[in-house]
Amino acid sequence: MATYLLVHGAWHGAWCWRKVTPLLQAHGHAVLTPTLTGLGERSHLAHPLIGLETHIGDVVNVLFYEDLHDAILVGHSSSGTLITAVADRAPERLAHLVYLDAFVPADGQATIDLITPETKAAIEARVAAEGDGWLFPSPQPGSWDNFVRDGWGVTDEADRRWMVERLGPTPYKTFTDPVRCTDPRAAALPRTFIGCVQDPENPGGFARFAQAARSEAGWRYRELATGHEAFLTMPHELVDVLLDIGAPPR
Repeated sequence: MATYLLVHGAWHGAWCWRKVTPLLQAHGHAVLTPTLTGLGERSHLAHPLIGLETHIGDVVNVLFYEDLHDAILVGHSSSGTLITAVADRAPERLAHLVYLDAFVPADGQATIDLITPETKAAIEARVAAEGDGWLFPSPQPGSWDNFVRDGWGVTDEADRRWMVERLGPTPYKTFTDPVRCTDPRAAALPRTFIGCVQDPENPGGFARFAQAARSEAGWRYRELATGHEAFLTMPHELVDVLLDIGAPPR
């Protein structure tokens, strides 16, 4: 039996794994899906001081209090930064890092450092104008419904409506706090990047991390022909990849 610790990205909550969790459990695996402080059903706890350190604590505490060992830690999107930081804190409890269409920071980088200067300036303006200086309201201005369909590729109307009802702002400090990578045990952990490539001609903002995973030692690369929200749009195929990662060596 493998243990999967699935960590959602910005604007989401544990709810986003609702299709994936039972599929993994049906194969006899343990699945944990914490909601990060200030998001999802914990959105009432949001405040300006929530940063990367808060979310590191959320995940490291699950590893400790659930007494997890050899866990497969999966981070979606902005939580690629988070799982990188968690690995540095608790490498002895992890077996594999999985970056699901996610950012991959180096030591000293914050998530916002991995975004173009133009996009960063636009984000900062929106945080100031719409988020009281500390909340990141959404990836782009306008309707969540339009962005979920056109930006993230969730075309099923029921899935899109269900998702839009649950998305919410993210504490912006989680994007601006840098990662520290100091433990060589973390650097030695096996890593897989799962690229979500709905349109090969326009692979999206995570393409450079996918390309690096294809060429750098210590990485495996897998690809799903879908949009950014693979846990909703292609859950069975995503689970097949996760099962392959968790399978014992032949």
